Formats: sequence, structure tokens, C-alpha cells
Amino acid sequence: MQGVAKILVIDDDAQSRHDLSVIFDFVGEQCQAVPLQQVDETLSTRTWCACFIGKITAKKQLIPTLEKLFKEQHIPLIGYQEHHDTLSSLSNYVGELKRPLNYHQLSEALRHCQEFLGQVTRPVPTLGRRSPLFRSMVGSSEQIVQVRQMIEQVASSDANVLILGESGTGKEVVARNVHYHSTRRDGPFVPVNCGAIPPDLLESELFGHEKGAFTGAISARKGRFELADGGTLFLDEIGDMPAAMQVKLLRVLQERTFERVGGNKSIKVNVRIVAATHRNLETMIDAGTFREDLFYRLNVFPIEMPALRERLEDIPLLIQELFARMEAEGVNNQLRFSQRAIKSLMSHDWPGNVRELANLIERMSIICPDGLIDINQLPAKYRYGDVPDFEPEPYGNTEMAEREALSDMFADSFDDEFDDFSGAGSLSELPPEGVNLKELLAELEVDMITQALEAQDWVVARAADMLGMRRTTLVEKMRKYQLGKD
Repeated sequence: MQGVAKILVIDDDAQSRHDLSVIFDFVGEQCQAVPLQQVDETLSTRTWCACFIGKITAKKQLIPTLEKLFKEQHIPLIGYQEHHDTLSSLSNYVGELKRPLNYHQLSEALRHCQEFLGQVTRPVPTLGRRSPLFRSMVGSSEQIVQVRQMIEQVASSDANVLILGESGTGKEVVARNVHYHSTRRDGPFVPVNCGAIPPDLLESELFGHEKGAFTGAISARKGRFELADGGTLFLDEIGDMPAAMQVKLLRVLQERTFERVGGNKSIKVNVRIVAATHRNLETMIDAGTFREDLFYRLNVFPIEMPALRERLEDIPLLIQELFARMEAEGVNNQLRFSQRAIKSLMSHDWPGNVRELANLIERMSIICPDGLIDINQLPAKYRYGDVPDFEPEPYGNTEMAEREALSDMFADSFDDEFDDFSGAGSLSELPPEGVNLKELLAELEVDMITQALEAQDWVVARAADMLGMRRTTLVEKMRKYQLGKD
């Protein structure tokens, strides 16, 4: 959470406020500690990444403050164990801390606050769009229009949704839009990456644990299912879930109840499941690595997200959306792409899909924040076409300059050709029968141009540099002598 925002500490004891400030600073988190009376004027001064309830002298006065914190549901809330009964009814209450504080439980609590920040967020400005629903579902292609229609069809129900597609296509964007358009939109959206959590910790992350359930479990903690109660649980990369956890997840999907690790009390939750994977689950079923009954539980309403290479016509709109997103995040730049550059991007295969395009836009905004990006400014792998750089006209007589350059370039070869005729090695010794100077110079010119083109793999601009002439002049001479790669 470092660098995101400060932690608001509410504590009526001056010494306790000082001690908490020192502790948060020690773990690398900035905080602002205020007494309960100053919460009103402090709460709206910035975006807070967490709120900590410390010692409160008059607990009755805490109720009005809690009502304000309830309205700020995007702020995760933690507090001392003595406030558990008062805070537990709040939807943004993450957990409790015991006194005296220790590094392990505080860092664990802050980690859960960071996870909570991705579940409930502030409303995002729509940037002038007619509807905020599909603010990230950009495109006019037939494939993306079909995805929009499917989201509208399934969002109003509680059916489980399985989102399929390659990495980087925007599967989480689809999941968030399903949640946003559903009746659960006021509840939390809790994402879980099943492939990023070690198998031995996944059960605790999903279902929570009781105190003493295993080594290091110094206090009880809610799991993702409890945190998502009344909202949507997004199980990303469900294909990477271990086989043992697939069995336990299947039971929860059937019964809508579970027990915490180390506990025996059944907990009932009202959660909608949206899962996603880039894997082929039917192939995994044949291989015995994914349960068929779990697949049918999840695959009630499948949505397949198309790869970017299948909807290249959406790239201009995606670029426009990425620019708008950067402006909304406070990045002020005048970066623009030429039509030739956009056409070149539309010729790329995009193995990384929309995520790769977003990374490219961010990179170009750093390299050329206020410039016009043409093909030559794109990274080499995104260039599909050859546009020569601008070459200024040389000063003075252009034709004279070219003749002087040709004269210098052909001098030595000219001597060598006359050696063949006269054997004297000097221009002053003409052969008795004479020479056709015009034909000789033409043959030398053709030979030198051909050598330069072959040396530069027939890249005209580089061959012109090698010959000391303008690219346009070399093109005219190639046309004159009918020179070509074939």
C-alpha cells in the first residue's frame, strides 16, 4: 500500500496516537492520527487507503463517526479487538487487532486492507460517455458487441458465469461489468487469482481460518467468501486450482455453506460466482486434471472473450480509450498516433492482446509524451511498412552537388577501368582506339548502385546514404537503369 495514500488513525489518547504513528512509520506506511472530534474535517481531505480505530474515550460518540465511515465503503476498516461488536456490522470492516500490536498481525491486517481496495472502489468518472456500464468494454466489432449483449442478458440473474479467453483479453473487465450491471452492484467485488496463491494457503484465503488453526494463525480471519457476501466473487484462473480445492469448492457451490479452516461452525453466504480461465477446461477434464462436475457448475453461462487479433478494427477505439484513461488518472500528455502508425498496429498479431496494447501506449507516452507517433517511432516489432525519414534538401545547386559526389565516388574505379584499356594506370593515357565515355560511366554507375543496394539488403534509404546521394535521386536512377531486386 506504500505510495497509494495515508492511513487514517482515530485515537483519543495523545500518547497512543504518537505510538501508533511510530509503529506505522516503522512498517513503512504513512498515517495521520487524529482524535475522534477531528474526523469530520479530516475524512474528506484526501483518499484514504485504510482507517484504524484505536483508543476511544467515549464510545457513544463513535456511532456518528461510524455512520460516516459506512458511507465511505471504499475505505477498509480495522480496529482494536475491543471494538469488534461495534464494527462487525460494517461491510467495510476487515478485521481486528489485539494489543500490544506486533509486526506480524499489523502487516497481515494491512495486506488485507490492500486486497479490500480492489474489491470496493470509488465511482469512476464516465468521461462523457452515455452509459458507465461498458466504460472499459470498448469496440464496435461484431465479437465485442456480442459480448456486451451476453453481459446484459446474464447480469440480472444470479447464474454462475464462466469467462473464457486468452491472457490479456480483458476477462476481469467482463466480470466487473457483470457485477456492475447486476442487483449486487452495491455489494463488494472480490477478485481471487487461484493460480497466484500457493495450494496450501488457498483454502485459508477462500474460507478464512480460526485462531490457532495452523502455525502463524494468531487470530481469526475472514476468507474471500465472507468478504464477498452480498456481492460477487471472481475466481480468476480457475483452471490452475489444485484438485483437492476443486472438491471443496464444488461443495460450497452446491450448499452455499462452508467452515473456516480449523473451525466447525457452518457459515452461510450469499455470493455470486464468476470464474475465468485461459485454459481449455474440456481438454483438462479429458486429462483428469479438472473435475467435470465442477465444470458444469461453473459453466452455466459461458462468455468467450475474443483475442485482439480477431477484432483489429477496434484498435483505434481502444487507443482512444487508453488515452482517456490516462487523462482520468492525471497523466497529461499530447501523444497522438498518425494514421500510418495505427494502420501498422492493426497489422500486428498481438499475442499479448489488449494488455500488450496498453503497455505499448504507456511506453510511448514516456518516450514521446508530446509528439506525433509515426511508423518510424514505433518499436521495430510493430513496424509494418517503410516510411523514409525526412531528408532536408542540400544547400546550393543540387545537381552540381550530386555530380561532384559521383565524380569523387567513381574516381578510383574510373582509373581501374582505364587500366584495362591502356595498362598505363593513368587517366591521361587513352587507348589508341578511344573509349565511349558515356557508356563507361553508365556501366560504372550501375555497378556501384547495384553493389550498394546488395550491401544494404536493397533498403534504398541506406544505400543512398552509402552512395552519398539523396534517396529520391537513387530511386530515379534505379528507374532509369531498370534496377530491381529481382
